[in-house]
Amino acid sequence: METVVSSKGQVVIPSALRRKYDIKKGTKVEVTDRDGRIVLEPVNRGTIRRLRGILKGTRALEDLMADRARDREKEDAGLRSR
Repeated sequence: METVVSSKGQVVIPSALRRKYDIKKGTKVEVTDRDGRIVLEPVNRGTIRRLRGILKGTRALEDLMADRARDREKEDAGLRSR
């Protein structure tokens, strides 16, 4: 299947693939670079279900909360110095 990239960088996904992967107007698509290939994956309920629990047992939430707290402290310090 061949497609063309427009001058705006837009790519048309062939209708057969849109139907197969349930891609409709407004469907978000994740674009990644894997082993020298550009991969487009629709982000839909199935994608989200597959990702559920992927970070379980990690400190991802705690790390995110700590980063957000540091960012807030920096913003507060910047506002006080004005």
